[in-house]
Amino acid sequence: MSLKINVANLTEVQAVAELARLSDILACANSAYHTEDAPVMTDGDFDALKLLNSEIEHKFPHLKRSDSLSGMIGAKAKDGFKKINHEVRMLSLENAFTAIDVEEFVNRVKKFLGIPHTQILNLSAEPKIDGLSLAVRYENGVFVHAVTRGDGEVGEDVTANAKTISDIPLTIENAPEVIEVRGEVYMSHLDFEELNVRQIASGQKAFSNPRNAAAGSLRQLDPTITKSRPLGFFAYAWGALSEPLSDTQTGAVARLKKLGFSTNPLFQSFASTRAVINHYHRIETDRASLGYDIDGVVYKVDSLALQDRLGLRSTTPRWAIAHKFPAELAWTKLLDIDIQVGRTGALSPVARLRPVTVGGVVVSNATLHNEDYIAGRDSKGAKIRGGKDIRLSDWVQIYRAGDVIPKISDVDLKRRSKTSVPFNFQNKLIAEGIEGRRSPGDAVWRYSGESLLDDLTIESLKHFVSRQAFDIESLGAKQAEQFYLRGWVSTPADIFMLKKRYGPGQPQQLKNLEGWGVKSAEKLFDAIDEKRVIPLNRLIYALGIRHVGEAGAKLLAARFLTWNAFETAMREAHAGSSSWEALVEIDGIGEVMAKSVVMPFQDPKKFTAIAALVHELDILDAVPVDTLSSPVAGKIVVFTGTLEKMTRSEAKACAEKLGAKVSGSVSVKTDILIAGSGAGSKAKKAIALGIETLDEDGWLALVGGL
Repeated sequence: MSLKINVANLTEVQAVAELARLSDILACANSAYHTEDAPVMTDGDFDALKLLNSEIEHKFPHLKRSDSLSGMIGAKAKDGFKKINHEVRMLSLENAFTAIDVEEFVNRVKKFLGIPHTQILNLSAEPKIDGLSLAVRYENGVFVHAVTRGDGEVGEDVTANAKTISDIPLTIENAPEVIEVRGEVYMSHLDFEELNVRQIASGQKAFSNPRNAAAGSLRQLDPTITKSRPLGFFAYAWGALSEPLSDTQTGAVARLKKLGFSTNPLFQSFASTRAVINHYHRIETDRASLGYDIDGVVYKVDSLALQDRLGLRSTTPRWAIAHKFPAELAWTKLLDIDIQVGRTGALSPVARLRPVTVGGVVVSNATLHNEDYIAGRDSKGAKIRGGKDIRLSDWVQIYRAGDVIPKISDVDLKRRSKTSVPFNFQNKLIAEGIEGRRSPGDAVWRYSGESLLDDLTIESLKHFVSRQAFDIESLGAKQAEQFYLRGWVSTPADIFMLKKRYGPGQPQQLKNLEGWGVKSAEKLFDAIDEKRVIPLNRLIYALGIRHVGEAGAKLLAARFLTWNAFETAMREAHAGSSSWEALVEIDGIGEVMAKSVVMPFQDPKKFTAIAALVHELDILDAVPVDTLSSPVAGKIVVFTGTLEKMTRSEAKACAEKLGAKVSGSVSVKTDILIAGSGAGSKAKKAIALGIETLDEDGWLALVGGL
């Protein structure tokens, strides 16, 4: 769809045709989003088309259509549900896309109120949740019904479904006789991922995003399905009200919180436009870590008396505006496909793009995952992107959400060159001089050459010094690469020889290297010496063995306890041997991982490098777990909230020493949840699933004070 229309040059005849075209497109998109929960375009494209429609209507007001989207809110209620009229209309919001738009909004408000431009106007600001709007009515503190926004006048009766959402209380105390609490139903990123796992496992279609999942879950005709879906609810406004909640937006939202509703913790009020814009950028920066989707920040005049004076337009209030984030999708040209070598030898394709701004960030690279992904297939051969393959010089759509690695979500076949040819992974490797092999059943090509590639060695060294491995102060990924490129370090053992080779008195000294000095060099040498003493599990992880993550390393350490026992078993392990049986019988270590663990110990060249490293270290034995007396051995535990008597890391380490498996998420497999102060959705989910929940003191009592 083309957005490159110069409204100023449109003739009246052209305007009529364009408004008709936009009406069809926007009506279809609006219904798909609000009624079917299956968007056909991105929010950014929809907003841009809606803005174009408004600009044409502004130039030709007499041509405004009766079905214009600028006069509509949401979409008609979905068939299959009882309909309920809203006593107070549920409005949509005017959009702002730049700081200038926000300043103009504030100036319009002040002009309407007749107050000086320099006078302070307090504004509230809160994240705009990307979910489904809902109004919940209470009478005498008792839940009466819940209604979706619908078209603002009439919504869908989803009372039975809303009662299954733990964030929505069935009764409230000290509330007005009549109160309609309005907010947004949403689904967290974690719950969305777990829901899709269940969807796929049961042979059902996965949801495309959390908003669709939340909306689809709330609009189930069977409430038991909604109950099985992890939905949350943030309250932020009200409709019908028998008495005021407060005299400000801030006070009213605080009152909603006292009544037992979840309100957004990022809600704040400010006394200047600059302050709300700064808050917007803070939220934008932290967007990826919130755990739920937002698509902007909503600003409201804080004084409810001023809100009443400002009043409403046909579909939007004059006292509020939504400052939208930049669109997360953009089109650009694929310039090349490079091959990157990972630390385990995986050969990963990376798209080199004509730089483009996506979500406020300039993107020039995107992951292409593997050969099948480029060809338009998933690991099982099913089509992705509608089966469209990716070729050099293609115009591709880049998707980026927060800090997630950019991906290619679509290809514009209409702009594809007629001379283009499918990308050939093997030919690319040959052209790059990289020896590779793709084994049957493996989605990834892997390096198969005899000599060590620079990229492979550098990535291995970066892994070795990473925080979860040796975590040497002043020696991070950048420094590891610097030392390798200078020829100072090529194996992990070389790190522990740095002081001897490049310290005081040597022809080449670290202190003379650019970016280093006497003190920084001494600090690094001391930090390296401190790490000569290392726990067994961290050493195993640091070796960078394929398939062996932190959890696998801990399992191996717990089974063999000492380095000598572990090394001996790995060198002797072969099919049918007692060492092999001892390895594969470990819960969590399958044959695939076992083969990976054994391989470097039975490869002469790789084992020589391992032996040289071990010679420099003092390896701490693993502490055997007393599974007979430990009350949590083999149990899956989750920590949430703030602990007062120890850090979360300390609590996790202690639990693992007692044989527990610590997880970061709550599921039906969780045995115990330990909830510190400020525990939120995880605690609620655990209670809903009937999982044993303890406070910090209860946990300490269970495990004997650790």
